[in-house]
Amino acid sequence: MIGKYSELDTQRWVPEPNKSVERTEFARDRARIMHSSALRRLGVKTQVMEAGQEDFPRTRLTHSLEVAQVGRELGAALGCDPDLVDTACLAHDLGHPPFGHNGETALNELAKDIGGFEGNAQSFRLLTRLEPKATSPMDGPRPGKTIGLNLTRATLDAASKYPWVKQEGQTKFGVYDDDADVFAWVRTGVVGEQSCFEAQVMDWSDDVSYCVHDVEDAIYAGHVNIDILKSASGRSEVVDVAQSWYGEDFAQDQLDAALMRISTLPSWPATFDGTLRTLGELKNLTSTLIGRFCIAAQKQTQAQFGSKPLTRYDAQLVVPAEARYEVTALKALAARFVMSRDGAEKLYSRQRQQIHDLVGHLSQNPEHNLDRFHKDLWLDANSDNEKSRVVIDQVAALTDVSLVQWHQRSCT
Repeated sequence: MIGKYSELDTQRWVPEPNKSVERTEFARDRARIMHSSALRRLGVKTQVMEAGQEDFPRTRLTHSLEVAQVGRELGAALGCDPDLVDTACLAHDLGHPPFGHNGETALNELAKDIGGFEGNAQSFRLLTRLEPKATSPMDGPRPGKTIGLNLTRATLDAASKYPWVKQEGQTKFGVYDDDADVFAWVRTGVVGEQSCFEAQVMDWSDDVSYCVHDVEDAIYAGHVNIDILKSASGRSEVVDVAQSWYGEDFAQDQLDAALMRISTLPSWPATFDGTLRTLGELKNLTSTLIGRFCIAAQKQTQAQFGSKPLTRYDAQLVVPAEARYEVTALKALAARFVMSRDGAEKLYSRQRQQIHDLVGHLSQNPEHNLDRFHKDLWLDANSDNEKSRVVIDQVAALTDVSLVQWHQRSCT
């Protein structure tokens, strides 16, 4: 059974007629994301392994599709509209720049004087400003300006992992000051900074998908040895990374216990050599883990809030501590043996330098160097900060491959 949504939830910033009575407003939103250029670009953007180097590992696009499948099923089981959760999951990484979180770090350094750069805030900016689709009428909220995909209030809210404008000292936030007008409209009637239930489902689906699939990719690529978790020293390395990357609130003994539980599951492969049999065993492990984490959250949430349909601000997603520890431990496993592998920092340093070089080049003569779309936005900007933000938008929109090509063409 799917929960009810109000007229307020299905409103768009700029009202528009429904072209087909056979589709819900949330189904329309999903179609707009599926047909967006921002989603297509994720096909050549890094997830964890560098995009374009091998055929097997995930890209940001395949990751987003998998998150959407996980989120759709978990959301539907809890009573959410499946198209709404599906859309939020598809949209959650649209703002990620080339080179993944490494690119995010470089752009945040370059944008420090204009409010920083954050992938989630960039996703919101794409959805509400940069992705070509709708334009505000002259009597609308942004007269004559682009308003992105003009999605429903509930969809934009569900796609907001960090529903607040950046505050002093914060590193995670979901909205730039430039986009505070539409964000205030999205949050109509909401008190405080609580994320809606569908956003929590999206966030957990993201965590589940990338911790499981990043480990699958790492095992396939030979970065993670199947036997590493059998030794206390191997688990200790992972525990240290977990506390360093994700916070010392995660206790060492519980992280170690989580790694032990995972590595002693019947589905944990005894070996991996790339044969059809062991590939099948590896895929069975991913299926088992995804089901394990989603069912744990579903059962605990329904135990607290009941089996009635849960939507919007009716409930909080409840994730058992054991499941959260296991997910964090798997994240750390990939972080230790992929992101922190020997030679990785040399690659990451080169990528950050390429981004710094390109932003510097584009900033020297934006009218000539930006593409036509971003040039128009730059000319329309009302301040130096807004113009600088457009340059950041341009680089963030590039794929891994196109950034390297632009850099070779312009900076070498």
